[in-house]
Amino acid sequence: MEEEILPDYESSEDENPTNGDNKVATSTTAVHESGFADFLLKNEILRAIADCGFEHPSAVQHECIPAALLGTDLICQAKSGMGKTAVFVLSILHLIEKEGKGIVALVITHTRELAYQILEEFNRFTKYLPHLKAKVVYGGVPIQQDKKDFAESMPQILIGTPGRVLHLANEKIVSFSNVKYFILDECDQMLEELKMRKDIQEIFKFTPHTKQVMMFSATLSDDVRAVCKRFMHNPREIYINDKAKLTLDGLQQFYVNLTEEQKTRKLISLLDVLEFNQVVIFVSSVDRAQVLNELLINEKFPSIATHSKLKQEQRIDQYKNFKKFGARILVSTNMYGRGVDFERVNVVFNYDMPHNEVTYLHRVGRAGRFGTKGIAISFVSSDEDREVMENVRKQFVVKLPELPDELDCSTYMT
Repeated sequence: MEEEILPDYESSEDENPTNGDNKVATSTTAVHESGFADFLLKNEILRAIADCGFEHPSAVQHECIPAALLGTDLICQAKSGMGKTAVFVLSILHLIEKEGKGIVALVITHTRELAYQILEEFNRFTKYLPHLKAKVVYGGVPIQQDKKDFAESMPQILIGTPGRVLHLANEKIVSFSNVKYFILDECDQMLEELKMRKDIQEIFKFTPHTKQVMMFSATLSDDVRAVCKRFMHNPREIYINDKAKLTLDGLQQFYVNLTEEQKTRKLISLLDVLEFNQVVIFVSSVDRAQVLNELLINEKFPSIATHSKLKQEQRIDQYKNFKKFGARILVSTNMYGRGVDFERVNVVFNYDMPHNEVTYLHRVGRAGRFGTKGIAISFVSSDEDREVMENVRKQFVVKLPELPDELDCSTYMT
């Protein structure tokens, strides 16, 4: 990691030994009888939580929210679908003072759809906090529109993608001088990619030295973990050390050996026999997403596609459509492989295998989220695909058997 693109903080390696009290391993299999009221959150937040039908925090929330409420810098690694977003959303809403001026909380993530989803989370939990406003910014929207919006009303909470957030800061359209809470969601994706990492560092320099920093992801390598610490002071680390626990408990995973030419016929055959609420099908390129989506539509399947070449308003419309159950099948590139949460998805296909086991983990995590059931089926058609499958087995200690001829739908339908 290049030293010049990291914050000018002392490395936390010496002050935070790996066996210190600030590193906590937890398991999502633990059963917690506590309720959200035990966190002593504002009554307005508890009412919104109750309206959403949530009764008990997940293991991740149980461990992380108390630390976040104490103002501690936090690194959180936990499997997909276990409520990491709610950790920083609820904590920020509780901590922000009513009289706070300007942007107090800055949340950065790597895709426009995930940024929009985080905005939706803030909106539903501010139901009884009308004085708190959140806004999302990302590329694809004219910068003049953002400038006009900020001139009319300055939010306390800003969510955005790195490029647009940095642009707004450089143009002095917004000020981050009052930021008290700095959050990176899917932090490994942004800190591993050189351009995003530089953008994050530049944004960081616009914020005060004293603030709370929180970073979240389902996967964190040792290298990225070390980079995270350089943005922080004496952070508390809450993570799942055993990689076997990173796969979702209710998710079944299978593979199908076939040739490239057999993929579409096999996909259609499985869609005909599987029971599903919603399905996400991952492919390797924009062109393949478009072609496969057209094939499925021609076969009378309720399919839509999303990818980076769509106009921004089309991307958000497709996200909303699928989120609201307007379509039951979504064909996507890796753009939806991380973070984005569709609670009705119970089937995921890797029509094209990802290039590595980490991307595989994030993709299949779109199904079986937050304790529900699901199934992931991967098409294996090359030696490279087989190598990825073997790496998945080794890294995450899963069996990944061949897809049987018959499946009991009760094992993947909640």
